[in-house]
Amino acid sequence: MLHRDPAQGLDPAQGLDPAQGLDPAPVLDALACHPTLRVFVHDGRVPALPARMGKRHVLLNEVALAFEPGIRYPEPQVDDFLRRIHPDHAALRRYLVDAEFLERADGMYWRIGGSEI
Repeated sequence: MLHRDPAQGLDPAQGLDPAQGLDPAPVLDALACHPTLRVFVHDGRVPALPARMGKRHVLLNEVALAFEPGIRYPEPQVDDFLRRIHPDHAALRRYLVDAEFLERADGMYWRIGGSEI
């Protein structure tokens, strides 16, 4: 069982890493298999985000599902994860927050949306 500190995410005394599980491979695999979004995956990355909001929303949902609900992630770890998906990790992070898939405060991010919430 995971122990959570509501202010920080996982309990550091348990030796658990909040970035554990932030692996871009399953996200990129899901995008590559998606009938509409697979055209956006090239060489294991998403070099350009969809211009159409509907397609972008579906892509953001897939990215958001990588974040475990109830876990708070430090910004550097979020950036590292997003950078491995899209070259402009700051824009991707901003889209995730603006679309209400992620929330942020004090340099921490956590999932608030997505199809499995």
